[in-house]
Amino acid sequence: MIEIPSDLHKDLLPLAFLLGNWAGAGVHDFPGAEKCNFGQEVTFTHDGRDFLEYASRTWVLDGDGNKVRPLESEHGFWRINADRKVEVTMTRDDGVIEIWYGELAEGKPQIDLVTDAVARTAASQPYSGGKRLYGYVKSDLMWVGEKQTPEVELRPYMSAHLKKVVTPEEVERWAKALPDDMPDDGIAFFK
Repeated sequence: MIEIPSDLHKDLLPLAFLLGNWAGAGVHDFPGAEKCNFGQEVTFTHDGRDFLEYASRTWVLDGDGNKVRPLESEHGFWRINADRKVEVTMTRDDGVIEIWYGELAEGKPQIDLVTDAVARTAASQPYSGGKRLYGYVKSDLMWVGEKQTPEVELRPYMSAHLKKVVTPEEVERWAKALPDDMPDDGIAFFK
């Protein structure tokens, strides 16, 4: 369910499907790094200005799905203009700062991004750019990331399937918003 907050900046309406807390799991696989399953928590928030604030934390999962150790963390800001062009600034815990550009697909909640600029600290691993695809599919958020280094051509390295995290307060608010004339049983609803 996509809920549009009343105080959301009007320019951000096309990105409203991203808002909220998301959690799920995915796969990490890149040459020279450990191949693993990972857990992820993502948050997209707003404060009324013309950007979404983004935060992501991932961690390595063991065979039973338990957290083993942190994998990657990112923080950034997402904007969109009237032509559906998206820009993202992002900082990662490994010493990489990126500027991404892309666009929101026509008629569907899908965003394709490509790095435009990359800055790295001396301590960061080699990295020269990437691509990302985000999509809202059947109420879930899915994404795939590609990256390249001076030694490795652009290739997929991470992907995840995330579910919306719903609080008991949100469920209560949604229930109160239901119309009073709702059917009293599941069968009547489908007649």
